[in-house]
Amino acid sequence: MKITNKTVLITGANRGIGKALVAEALKRGAKIVYAGARTTLQHPDARVIPLELDVTNVAHIQRAAREIAHLDVLINNAGIALYDDLGKQELIDQHFAVNFFGPLNVTRAFLPQLSRVKGAVVNNLSLVALAPVPMLAAYSISKAAAFNLTQSLRALLAVQGVTVHAVVLGPIDTDMTRGIDVPKASPESTAQGIFEGLENKEDEIFPDAMSKSFAEGWRNGASKALERQFAAFLPQNAANA
Repeated sequence: MKITNKTVLITGANRGIGKALVAEALKRGAKIVYAGARTTLQHPDARVIPLELDVTNVAHIQRAAREIAHLDVLINNAGIALYDDLGKQELIDQHFAVNFFGPLNVTRAFLPQLSRVKGAVVNNLSLVALAPVPMLAAYSISKAAAFNLTQSLRALLAVQGVTVHAVVLGPIDTDMTRGIDVPKASPESTAQGIFEGLENKEDEIFPDAMSKSFAEGWRNGASKALERQFAAFLPQNAANA
């Protein structure tokens, strides 16, 4: 999946990794980049089309799906991470609304466009999907659910020729990790790693130094082997098991 001359939609494109993904897509020669955000943003490059898109707003999603007739790559990047101890139901609901149901509903809405061109879905996740950070409990749980969603969609959409990729992020230097005192990768290098992983057809993309240290263990581990085994239960995937 080369990005040259492709049409890309990026949610949460107003800052951090999303903003860097827009810039990297342009560098790689994207034809059109739809930059989705809750508030309309401005961009000097004419190839960038700002899109009001709150991923928790069904009307926004439906309108975007009507406006975008052609789409090659969907990057579900929008996300939230709030400190919590699972004591407040509204915080749990908020995390799932953005981090789980957001990618699910946006992917559903754009599946007709993606299926026509055998496109790609990229879900930006986190290492906490594999093991939780206790002070970010709701965030960790929502990302774990989104990781399972990604694996499920990968198996289900394979028959339509749509590939589904999970980006397993380590700490990135964005507003989301400002209060965490650990080494962090830049959004720019992370965006580059995400597109490289997509071009290399990696199921799980480990784009930064910390996440890369877990890549080999994941790809050769029991969990990945079990995913492949379960995916083969679908008749259309059995031949590739």
